[in-house]
Amino acid sequence: MDWRETYKKRLTTADEAVKVVQSGDFVIPGHAASESELLVSALVKRYRELENVTIIQGVSLGSSPYCQPEMAGHFFLKSIFLGANTRKSVWDNRGAFFTLMFHEFPRAFREGHLPSDVFMTMVSPPDEHGYCSLGMSVDHSKELVKCAKTVIAEVNPHVPRTYGDTLVHVSDLDYIVENDGPILELTRFAAMNDVTQAIGRHVAALIQDGDTLQMGAGTIPDAILYYLKDKRDLGIHTEMFSDGLIELIEAGIVNGSRKTLNPGKIVVTFAQGTKRVYDYIHNNPLFEFRPVDYVNNPCIIAQHDNMVAINSALEVDLRGQVCAEAIGHQQYSGIGGQLDFIRGAGAAKNGRPIIVLQSSAKNGTVSRISCQFKPGTPVTTTRNDVRWIVTEYGAVNLYCKSDSERAAALISIAHPNFREQLKEEYQAMYGRAL
Repeated sequence: MDWRETYKKRLTTADEAVKVVQSGDFVIPGHAASESELLVSALVKRYRELENVTIIQGVSLGSSPYCQPEMAGHFFLKSIFLGANTRKSVWDNRGAFFTLMFHEFPRAFREGHLPSDVFMTMVSPPDEHGYCSLGMSVDHSKELVKCAKTVIAEVNPHVPRTYGDTLVHVSDLDYIVENDGPILELTRFAAMNDVTQAIGRHVAALIQDGDTLQMGAGTIPDAILYYLKDKRDLGIHTEMFSDGLIELIEAGIVNGSRKTLNPGKIVVTFAQGTKRVYDYIHNNPLFEFRPVDYVNNPCIIAQHDNMVAINSALEVDLRGQVCAEAIGHQQYSGIGGQLDFIRGAGAAKNGRPIIVLQSSAKNGTVSRISCQFKPGTPVTTTRNDVRWIVTEYGAVNLYCKSDSERAAALISIAHPNFREQLKEEYQAMYGRAL
């Protein structure tokens, strides 16, 4: 059968498509910018008909209406990464956080550790051969197209056609819903200030010409990128692509010419940003989108000589343990790809795993470098994996340092208002002065 006939037969409305969801099902919305607000809204409209539908999710850029209090008993969120629209449902016990390294997400679906009854995502319109692109999010989406019992796709002309392992055939889509509404965007972050600029300068000093970089999105990554304008021949192998990198690509600073693996290509598993990002990656052969079990696989990352992985933290203790996902016992975000890239960069030839954080919080009243974590605080990255720690007061390398050497180094980049207090707490705890 011609693919066009298949397309016509499977074309329906959002309201009709989501009728396939039954009570007790496990539903996976598209990841990040690929979440279909149209399909999610249609599903949530049915909430009175449904009980105990589990929403399995990573990053959500959408409004997450299934997390509203009135949805309790109808929808239950199970997520590996919490955001502004989802974390309260977990705090109020209407949802749950679960721990999983990002590169293992496809395997968890493939092997049935996570059920996948219905996958709802966005794709580009088909080409002349009947292939749609997954666009902004390949990550675990490519695996879900294969293993989910039912795939519902919003075909949207605003979804970019991206290069790499992104194509799915119309015959792989069980229900097709057309829509030309805007796709989700991640707005730019707050402007740089003196603190984030200082962190950016310290990190940039650790980056050499020809390095391959991984970093996320946010004010600190933007500050780091700002101070890379004198570098040459940088490469990118990263979990996520956002607006901040475009200027360096257009200036020729990022060209991937010295990459050990996939030279000349920017390898990424998902993109989220403004419309400028989606327009930039559309039909752009510079980009190669791959599933997350390739991009975030520490064994793949480690094959890049001069790999620099830059990740953020909420708190670091004096032994070098990193918490990047919670405030005390309360889950705030998730592990994301931090440990994947920290370990991959740590194993790479001349690799540099870097953890960045501001030295204080709450208007300078709380030190983000602490003698010890509060009870219940999870360790995101172990002290065995940590190398470089950077604050606005400098950069220290903890590799092969003793506990006391680590403590002294970390105190040297803590906020000056807390340094004496940290020394006193250390002496009281360990019975020795630094």
